[in-house]
Amino acid sequence: MRKLFLFTTLVLTHMTMDSQTLNYPNTPKDNTVDEYFGVKVADPYRWLEDDNSAQTAQWVEAENAVTTSYLQRIPFRERLLKRLQQVANYEKVGIPFEKNGRWYFYRNDGLQNQSVLYVMDELGGSPRIFLDPNTLSSDGTVALKGVYFSHNGKYAAYTISRSGSDWEEIYVVDAQTGRQLDDHIQWAKFTGATWCGDGFYYSAYDSPEQGHEYSNVNECHKIYYHRVGTPQSQDELFYMNPAYPQRFYSVSVNEEETIMYLYESGAGSGNNLFVRDLQKKDSQFFQLTSDMDFSYSVIGNIGRRLYLMTNYQAPKGKIVVTDLDHPGMAHWQDLIAEGAHVLEDASIIDGRLVVSYSQDASTHAYVYTLTGERRNEIRLPSVGSAGFSGKKDSSHCFYSFSSYTMPGTIYRYDFDSDTSTVYYAPKVGFKTSDFESRQVFFQSKDGTRIPMFLTYKKGLKLNGKNPVYLYGYGGFNIGLSPSFSTTRIPFLERGGIYAVVNLRGGSEYGEEWHLAGTKMHKQNVFDDFISAAEWLITERYTNKDKIAIVGGSNGGLLVGACMTQRPDLFRVAIPQVGVMDMLRYHKFTIGWNWASDYGTSDDSREMFEYLRGYSPLHNLRPGVSYPATLVTTADHDDRVVPAHSFKFAATLQECHAGNAPVLIRIDTKAGHGGGKPLSKVLEEQADIYGFIMYHLGMKY
Repeated sequence: MRKLFLFTTLVLTHMTMDSQTLNYPNTPKDNTVDEYFGVKVADPYRWLEDDNSAQTAQWVEAENAVTTSYLQRIPFRERLLKRLQQVANYEKVGIPFEKNGRWYFYRNDGLQNQSVLYVMDELGGSPRIFLDPNTLSSDGTVALKGVYFSHNGKYAAYTISRSGSDWEEIYVVDAQTGRQLDDHIQWAKFTGATWCGDGFYYSAYDSPEQGHEYSNVNECHKIYYHRVGTPQSQDELFYMNPAYPQRFYSVSVNEEETIMYLYESGAGSGNNLFVRDLQKKDSQFFQLTSDMDFSYSVIGNIGRRLYLMTNYQAPKGKIVVTDLDHPGMAHWQDLIAEGAHVLEDASIIDGRLVVSYSQDASTHAYVYTLTGERRNEIRLPSVGSAGFSGKKDSSHCFYSFSSYTMPGTIYRYDFDSDTSTVYYAPKVGFKTSDFESRQVFFQSKDGTRIPMFLTYKKGLKLNGKNPVYLYGYGGFNIGLSPSFSTTRIPFLERGGIYAVVNLRGGSEYGEEWHLAGTKMHKQNVFDDFISAAEWLITERYTNKDKIAIVGGSNGGLLVGACMTQRPDLFRVAIPQVGVMDMLRYHKFTIGWNWASDYGTSDDSREMFEYLRGYSPLHNLRPGVSYPATLVTTADHDDRVVPAHSFKFAATLQECHAGNAPVLIRIDTKAGHGGGKPLSKVLEEQADIYGFIMYHLGMKY
C-alpha cells in the first residue's frame, strides 16, 4: 500500500514581486517503481495520476492557490486583461456555405463565448439564428463541435462537447424549422454524423467506468447507425473490429448516397481506406489500401470516377483517380503528380479542382481541370494561409485568408474571370499596419535549413534586447502556417517579437520532414527549437534573458524537453497541456495513437532508453536553476491527461534551485483547448502573457 502524507498549508510570502519567496506544496512521494528491460525507474508521484482521488483534488487546490495568488500580484495583469478584451472585441464571420438551397455562416459579435451559426434563405439575405451554443450553458463551456445536414434537407445533426472534453453528444433539429427533436446520442468520440436516408452513422465507445471518464484507455471504436426518432438503445451496430481495439473507425457517404467510404487509422501515421458501392444491393466494403504509414483521403467523385489524395510513393502528396468498378490501387492513375511543394488540400468546385499547396509553410492555390491540367493560380493577398469552400456545381467559391498581421478575411473567387473580391473584412480596433512579419531561415545543429516567421512592431532595432515569444510544435505531420490572433497584440505593442519555428516533425516539407522528427529522430525537433533561440541571439534580435518558449500538447513536450536540456538558454517556459511522461503516455485515453510518432517504452530496450533520454519528467535534476515556468493544464483534458503536468510540476518544484517561480495553472471545466469559451481564453492568456511579460522585464 502506498504511504501518503498530508499536504502542508501554502502561503505566498508577503514581499515585493522582484524578491518574493514561494512555498510550494509538500507533495507526498511514494515508493512506486517500474521496471523496463531490467532497468528500474522510480515514479514517486504516481498517485497524481488518479484524477478522482481526494488527495489529488487537495493537491490541485493547493497548487492553484499559490499560482492564483502569484499571478494576481503581477502589477499590470488586470490592465493586460482589459486590453486583451478590447482587441478581441470585433465581429468575426466565417465562410458562407450552402446546404439544400440555404446559406449558413458562423458569426461572433465580438466577445461571445461561442460563435453562433446563422442561416439565410439566399446569399446576402437577412440572417437569423440557426444554432446558438451560448444558450446551452451559462458560462459558455458547452461548445458546438460540428453541424451535419441530411442530404434530403430534412434534418441537421449537431455535436457538442462539455467542458472541453473529447467526449461528444449528438442532437438533431428539424432543418426547416429549427425545432429540437428528441434524439440524443452519448459517449460518441472522434466523430461526425454521416447521413444516409433518415438516419446517420456515428463513431463511439462503450460507456466509460464511472469516475474515470477522462483518464481510462479508450478502446474498441465502433460505428453505429441511428435512425431519427428512435432512442440510442435501438441504434444498429454497423462496424467494429475487436481484433484491433486501438484503432479509429469512421464512415462517410457522398451527397448522392451512392458511395460509402470507411476510414481506419491509429496504427501508423496514415490510414487505410475502404469503399462500398451503395447502388449494388448487399454490397460489401472493398479494401483499397493496406499500409497505414501513408495517408489516403477522398476528394470526391464525378459519377463513378473517384478522386483521391495520397502521399503513397509521393512524400509531398499527389492526386490520383480510379473507377468505382475497379477501385484497387493497381488501377490508380496519377492525375496530378507529386511536385516541389506539399499538397495541402483539394476540392471539386464548378467541375474543376481547386488545389492548395504549402510552399515554405504558406498557401499557394491553383485551379486544375478534372483531367489534371493546371489552368491558373489563385492570387492570394500575401504570404499566409487560405482555406477554400464550394460545391461541385457552383460557379464560384469562397476562401478565407489570414496571416500574422491580417485578421481572417473572406473572399469570393469567380472561376470565369479569375478574380477575387472581398466578401467580408473584419473591422478591428487596432492598427494592423503597425506590425510586420517576415520569414527567415537558419541552420539547425545538424545543418538542416529551418524556416521561422518573425512578427513585430515596425521600427524594430536589432540591439539584442527585444523580448521574444518563441513558439513551436514539431510533430504528427502538423504544420504551422501563418495565422492571426488578437492575443498577441498587447505583447507586440510593447515591443515583443512573436516567433514561430517550422520544426521537423511537422508537414511543412512533406512526409520526409515529418519522419525526421519522429521516434529515434525526435531530438532533431528539440535541436531545431534550441537553434532558433541561438540564431535570434546571434543575429542580435534578443538575448537569453529575454526569451520565453511556449508550446501546447506535443508542443508542451517540446518546451519541457528544451527547458530541461538547456535551462540556461531561456528566461521563461510555458509548457501547455504537454506530454511530459514519455514512458507512460500510451496508457491513458488515446495516448496509444501517438506511438507512430513517439514509439513506446514497451517497444524495445533501445526505444525505452531513447524516450527516457528526453522525457521532460525524467530529466529534471535536483539543484538546477530552471526558467520561470508556468505549466498549464485542465481538469477535463482527456486528450493529454493532466497527470502529465501534475507529475512534472511536482518534480520541478522539488528539483528547482533558482529564485524564479515554477508554477502550475490548473483550469476547471476546460479540456485540451478545443471549444474553450472566449472568456476563459482571455483569462488564461492574461495570466500567460502577464507571466511572460513580467519575467522578461516588460512594462505595461
